Amino acid sequence: MKSLLIAVLAACFSFVTSAGFAQITSVPEQAKENFAKQYPGATSVKWSNDIVNVNVEFDLQGEQMNAEYSNKGIWKSTQKEWSYDKLADAVKDGFQKSKYADREVSNVKVIYLPGDVVQYRLKVEKNDLQKKFLYFNEKGRLLRTSITL
Repeated sequence: MKSLLIAVLAACFSFVTSAGFAQITSVPEQAKENFAKQYPGATSVKWSNDIVNVNVEFDLQGEQMNAEYSNKGIWKSTQKEWSYDKLADAVKDGFQKSKYADREVSNVKVIYLPGDVVQYRLKVEKNDLQKKFLYFNEKGRLLRTSITL
């Protein structure tokens, strides 16, 4: 009798957890619709959902990109891999004039935000413990910083 009760409880538990897992991993239709309108030429599309944000990795005209939508399907941002050499002179100048100019730039991304806002995120490192993201606007103004691991 105990083994039957345990088997029933285990079955119920697995059903409840799998149903909950399905909710976490589903992608809102509104996000899919907005993405299709925004990036009609996208290929190699891969969706993920972490409850708060819906992320989609894709290729567009040969470039790797990552878009983020809210759990309601509203577009929040898109990031594109970039290189320091491709940055506008104003952004490079802003970095060189910042207090972080002595740090090595290890990664650069272009971030597209609602309202036709473009930002540049530079990951800079002084050593293994001192790493930061620096966010610049198109004019090279340092907007904010954040610590990264």
